[in-house]
Amino acid sequence: MSEKKSKKVSLGYVPHAYQREVHNAIVNHRFCVLVCHRRFGKTLLAVFSLIDAALRHDNGRYPNGRYAYIAPYRNQAKEIAWLYLLAACLRIDGVRKHESELWVEFPNGARITLYGADNADTIRGKYFDGVVGDELADWKAHVWGEILRPALADRQGWALFIGTPKGINLFYELYTNAQMDPEWYTGMFRADETELEHLPKSEIEAMRMSMSDAEFRQEMLCDFNAAADNVLITIDMVAEACARRVPGPEFLHGLPKVIGVDVARFGDDRSVIVKRWGHLVYEPEVLDNVDNMHLAGMVANRIAQFRPDATFVDGGRGEGVIDRLRQLGHTDVFEVQFGGKANNPRYANKRSEMWDLGRQWLAEGGVLPNNAELKTDLCVPTYSFNGAGNLILESKDSIKERGMKSPDIADAVMCTFAEVVVAKQHRHDEKLPHGAPAVAANDRDYTVPWKRRT
Repeated sequence: MSEKKSKKVSLGYVPHAYQREVHNAIVNHRFCVLVCHRRFGKTLLAVFSLIDAALRHDNGRYPNGRYAYIAPYRNQAKEIAWLYLLAACLRIDGVRKHESELWVEFPNGARITLYGADNADTIRGKYFDGVVGDELADWKAHVWGEILRPALADRQGWALFIGTPKGINLFYELYTNAQMDPEWYTGMFRADETELEHLPKSEIEAMRMSMSDAEFRQEMLCDFNAAADNVLITIDMVAEACARRVPGPEFLHGLPKVIGVDVARFGDDRSVIVKRWGHLVYEPEVLDNVDNMHLAGMVANRIAQFRPDATFVDGGRGEGVIDRLRQLGHTDVFEVQFGGKANNPRYANKRSEMWDLGRQWLAEGGVLPNNAELKTDLCVPTYSFNGAGNLILESKDSIKERGMKSPDIADAVMCTFAEVVVAKQHRHDEKLPHGAPAVAANDRDYTVPWKRRT
């Protein structure tokens, strides 16, 4: 019986050292996220990753391999990737191409197709062995979770996401979550940390001189926060809060305990319960598809365990939760109307006031759990000023319109700042809560502004 003969094909692609690092990582990781500076060569890397996978496709396992390159818009995919794809395929005998449908098919039946995430219905229902997602910052949030991820399930396909930062968005959220998942590879390649022959240091310095500081930080230093000058809470502020530690419960005694509850408004929102003890926020509880009675029962349970001085519940859809808690005898439960009047007239509404008070709390030494979704939520909303000069926070609807999820977890945290709360008498033998940031090894590890008082 004759054996199939393999043939070596030179595609004219010689990856630089950092591209080789990524290619090696792809072999060992099903999912990858790359944050790259401009002129890194991420598109070239991505296209040739697809070509290599298509040429090596195992028809014995899954016939007719299907691979995809997905940009925010179909015309953008054609402009960015089509010429790279054609140039490589001209070196391979027997390749078919269809320019109007933007696909190339290899002799083994494997096909690479270019798509636009703006018309996600063209992807829905298909299967893929591997995909590249380019500039995820400009995708609508549902495309990955609702459409693309299921399309990889049948064949246990892989995904490579590439992009340059563009503020706090889906790309940032994916990158942050991936850093904590061993199934994912993450790489960040900044211009000041790479040495590329085609991009010498002199050229990088010339770019620095001709670009604004925000442009250079975003495009060349991969700074997610650089693009948004009007973000209320910055990434750096959140990162510092997540890195802080509480030395022991004695640092919290005498400080108020508060619970904040954000109640789901629509089908894609989630209800969230957050506990805060003075300077410390506990790990949030995120709840999908719970009705108000079930949520009220869970909040009542947390009140019994935590013994808070006050519980603040989002009144937008939480009337039933509030009424039920009061029926159960919990008198320190208060309704919060996010669109209601602020206590301080410099704010346009209650939600804007709570968020800014939360920002001040972070700046003064607040401690946050290292929760990826919470970190993203906190950095998403922008702020502006209305005609009367009042600070107004970006609405949830506006956040959704630009492709981000509703910041439900952060809203629950901010509910704990709805009113000034005075601590009741608490037992002094209480321990730090389960899930709280680890106790620092010594006082030198603990340098937040509210360090030990004398």
